[in-house]
Amino acid sequence: MAAPQQSDEGLPFCADHRTLPWNAPLQWLRLGWQDLRSAPRTSISFGLIMVLLSYAITAAAWYLGNLGLYLGVLSGFVFLGPILAMTLYATSARLAGGAPVSIRRSLHDAGRTLGDAAVFALILLVVFLVWARAATMIHVFFPVGGEPDWRDWLTFLGIGTSVGALFCAFVFMASAFSLPMMLDRRVDTVTAVITSVNATLRNKPAMAFWALCIGGFVAIGTLTGYLGFALLLPWIGHATWHGYKQTIDASPWPSRRPSG
Repeated sequence: MAAPQQSDEGLPFCADHRTLPWNAPLQWLRLGWQDLRSAPRTSISFGLIMVLLSYAITAAAWYLGNLGLYLGVLSGFVFLGPILAMTLYATSARLAGGAPVSIRRSLHDAGRTLGDAAVFALILLVVFLVWARAATMIHVFFPVGGEPDWRDWLTFLGIGTSVGALFCAFVFMASAFSLPMMLDRRVDTVTAVITSVNATLRNKPAMAFWALCIGGFVAIGTLTGYLGFALLLPWIGHATWHGYKQTIDASPWPSRRPSG
């Protein structure tokens, strides 16, 4: 594959990537499980925070309606989600480097990328706002009221699902490797997102399988009343770090080494 285009500062426009077999996520999950077992206290602590956040969002949606749902999602997962994910990546990075692991140290490592994570969260915020507007427009142009027949429902659900899938695909491609790269290297958010999208598009079978794994974990966590997220979300986070390390060659950028 041709070398990535160089920027004005001499760094590539995006990081190079490796070609993955379709079942590569199975190895990521295996390595992620090893990290979870090596640092159970740190991992489960962040998982429990995500469980509490899930309950808070559900409560907001239940008591406040759609407005509460949007506010909960945008202020909760969009902003706290990337930060919590960073702590899991930091834990895996410390384990790989043989550095001491603790909740405080992982939070410190994640805090060094707070600015980049905030920019990424802002990008997600814009995407979710556009997503919400698109959903509203679907309701306007494809109302299902009165006594709709099955064709009306099929049209409505088909278009809504297709539009939602497009937004989901963009968010997945943008976030697959960008956050681990920002934690691992001194790289700007735009370069990390472009790298993630490029690597995802060029490894479609493996990344489609990874998306199915994540979807399955989310379904299991939801069916367990969110309690399963305490274990499954940290597992996904650690596995994502190993997926990044096996896929992305970010060596041209300076490293962010764990401190303390």
